[in-house]
Amino acid sequence: MSDYRYLRYEPLDDGAIVRIVLDRPRTRNAQSRGLLVELDAAFTRAEADDDVRVVILSGAGSAFSSGHDLGTREALAEIAAGPEQHPTYAINGGTRSGTELRWIQESHYFLQNTLRWRNLRKITIAQVHGEVFAAGVMLMWACDLIVAGQDTRIADPVGPRLGGGGVEYFAHPWELGPRRAKELLLTGDAIDAEEAQRIGIVSKVFANDQLEERTLAFARRIAALPTVAALVVKDSVNGSVDAQGFQSALNNAFALHQLAHSHWAELHATRAADGGRETPVGERPERAYAGAVATVDDGIPDWRSAPPVVVAVKDEVRASER
Repeated sequence: MSDYRYLRYEPLDDGAIVRIVLDRPRTRNAQSRGLLVELDAAFTRAEADDDVRVVILSGAGSAFSSGHDLGTREALAEIAAGPEQHPTYAINGGTRSGTELRWIQESHYFLQNTLRWRNLRKITIAQVHGEVFAAGVMLMWACDLIVAGQDTRIADPVGPRLGGGGVEYFAHPWELGPRRAKELLLTGDAIDAEEAQRIGIVSKVFANDQLEERTLAFARRIAALPTVAALVVKDSVNGSVDAQGFQSALNNAFALHQLAHSHWAELHATRAADGGRETPVGERPERAYAGAVATVDDGIPDWRSAPPVVVAVKDEVRASER
């Protein structure tokens, strides 16, 4: 539909089901600020519509989502001061400096919006395929149910690629268990669709050429349930997790995420003052973000040319892939 630039909003079955399609296929649906703002608007629109019972979230092209957009010309223009800057970089902490800028902006646009989608007053189904990396995993975690194409690979390589502890909406230990979460975060390795289904992350695995059709059939089955029953089920499960400390744990992990950003920003500013190659972190948003992750000089491979993410295998270390 013409209401959006970065996604499609598709009512189905007389509006009982809505499919939201991330539509930046050339970037493997990397999440620019423009896409995230539109996604929040689309979820809010579906939530407000009493005819909608189920929302499907999918991605166009070869991948569900490759994560945050860290380097396309479009994303950099959104951040930098100028005529193409996205208006959200001037609000919600965007005019602050240093750690405060990142902290407020990332809290609002990464953590809190994902929590809103997790608690949406509809049942949501993530229809994933191909790469589901880093912030793509956040979108998937926010949904009530997940179905996957056979080629799906799920990974959060933020530690080995950017020097952090993982993404901002840190549901990994709750979804994967603590030791599996540590393994995948420390190595940056992926799990495939079959393993994700085996350990309970994914409900269904479909052939890619049947993924859209069979996800819709699954959504129709869920949509047949009375809406009050669906929400009671959703809130009973979410409430049980919250009672175990889920949201407190998210807040703690988010604070540590900001600590990692601040560590790299301070180190790079110091290195620049000592005559190193890094650019000091300034007041402008583009500088504040660019300097706040690890670099090759810190012992991290450049994320733009790093070796490909590989699927974790139980009887191999696969160090040669690094």
